[in-house]
Parts: sequence; structure tokens; C-alpha cells
Amino acid sequence: MNELKLTLETVNPAQFWGSNNEHYELIKRAFPKLKIVARGNEVKVLGDEEEQKLFDKKFGKLVGHLEQYGSLNTSEIESILAIKHIAELEDAGPAKLNGGGGEVIVFGNNGLMIKARTANQRRMVDSIVKNDVLFAIGPAGTGKTYTAVALAVRALKNKEIKRIILTRPAVEAGENLGFLPGDLKEKVDPYLRPLYDALDDMIPAEKLKLYLENRTIEIAPLAFMRGRTLDNCFVILDEAQNSTDLQLKMFLTRMGPSAKFIVTGDVTQIDLPKKGMSGLHNALRILDDIPGIEIIYLTGEDVVRHKLVKRILKAYGDIQ
Repeated sequence: MNELKLTLETVNPAQFWGSNNEHYELIKRAFPKLKIVARGNEVKVLGDEEEQKLFDKKFGKLVGHLEQYGSLNTSEIESILAIKHIAELEDAGPAKLNGGGGEVIVFGNNGLMIKARTANQRRMVDSIVKNDVLFAIGPAGTGKTYTAVALAVRALKNKEIKRIILTRPAVEAGENLGFLPGDLKEKVDPYLRPLYDALDDMIPAEKLKLYLENRTIEIAPLAFMRGRTLDNCFVILDEAQNSTDLQLKMFLTRMGPSAKFIVTGDVTQIDLPKKGMSGLHNALRILDDIPGIEIIYLTGEDVVRHKLVKRILKAYGDIQ
């Protein structure tokens, strides 16, 4: 019988195992095929080698969560271990283990669990594992941008990529904002605020500040992508309906050999001077059958904002 030995070196064992060993019992139930013996900060795991490998991975995630947030509760343990589905997930492969099927995509600030909350959001999670370009198209409030950013942050945390690049066309939403004071960053930041808002939920403020300063995370207008090769990074183009045909072609052809691209858009909210200028319609038409590119259409069933948002969208005719 194989034996795996682990040590709790960076966290308090009493906090990790829980009051009256509550967490310990929960972890044991998640791995019925293993014999798990814990004494203080030492853990001995006996059983099948493949099951031990899965335990080692999940154990590391539990320790990492406690290190980052200073707390660990039963619901967080259940989510990290995916207790109800662990056998099926092991067989289902990386798409499921990395956050599909309602599991946590990434842990945000203060233990916030960011999940794919609808069927099409879960399709996004599964799709980006198999495809290098994903289009997520749908009306306001369907979580397409938020899910895309969560997938990018997860890839960065898992060291699957080195950088995140988030971009948007700098187009005013039916308003004339006039002269904006300040330097270039201060002028374009208002257009990019929704991307900052998503990151604020997912990365601690000091770490996010560092990432932005050293350009591990870059947020820039779409025009700034011209002439670049974007490699070993996760790139999101948000509000793609406000890009022209030439802009969208320019963006998609920036892709390096080891990059993932997600394009999000809402064809009902085009803010270009002439709605026919949008390049998104053409891209969806001509790229539909290319292997490695998937297009997912989110619907009213995916709206995750206030319940009134769905009714408002219906009233405007954006959803059925």
C-alpha cells in the first residue's frame, strides 16, 4: 500500500483541522478510498497512488486558502474538495476539475467564491479548456465579462500564463463625455472601469496594484493592441460590439502561439455612430466553423443581476 506524508508548515493545525476535528472528518469523507491519519501538523495518507495525487492537490488548495484568507470553513472545504462529485470529476478530466459544473472558478477577496452560475457560464468554463478563442455573446447582466475575467485570474494563479491583458474599445455609451482632464491613463480608465470592478473582487488590493504596476495585468484601450504579438497571456476583449471590422480583425491576429483569447459582446448595445460599423456580426458569421474557436450565446436565462434586469431586457425586446 502506498504511503504519502504531508506536513502543515505554514498554517495552524488546530485551525486547519477545525473545532472538534470537524474539518478532518469532512476531508476523510471526501476520500473514502484512503486512510488518512493526522497528528498535529503531520499527515499520513495510505491507499491508491492516483487517489493520493488528487488528495495532495486538494490538500494544497485547502492550505493555500487558509494562508491567503486566514480562515477556513466547512462550505469552503466542500467547494474546494467538490465532495459530492469528486469521483466523477476525476474521470471527467481537467475541464471539470478546473471549475466547471458549478464549482468555484477562483476564490476572490475575503473568501468570495466565484462560480459559473448558469449553464452557459459553465459552457464558457469548459470551452476555454478545449479552445484557444472563445466568443461569449449575450445581453447585459449575463455575467459574460465577469466569468471571462475569473477564468483569466484562475489561469494566472495556476501559472498557466504569465500575463492578463484586458481591453475594450474606447467608445462613449450614447453620451458626449467631452474633455477629460489628466494623463492618458486617467482619460481612458472610465471606459475600462467594469474590468477593474471585476478584478477588485478577485485579487487583493495590494497585489492588484503590484500586478498593474509591473504589467502582469494590463488594462488598455483596443487601439493600443495594434502592432503587438500577445503571447503566453490570457487576453479579453470586452464590449466587442463597439469594435469595427478592421479593429476586430486586428485584435484577433495579435494572438501568439501560447495565448487564450475571450471576446465578449452584446449585439443589442452597439454604441458606434453607425450601428452597421460593428465588426462583431461579421466575425461571428465567418469564424463560426473554425476548429479551436467556439461561440457561446448567453440568453435571458443567464441573467444574474437583479430580477428586474431580465424584465427590463424583455420590455426592450433584447430577450424573449
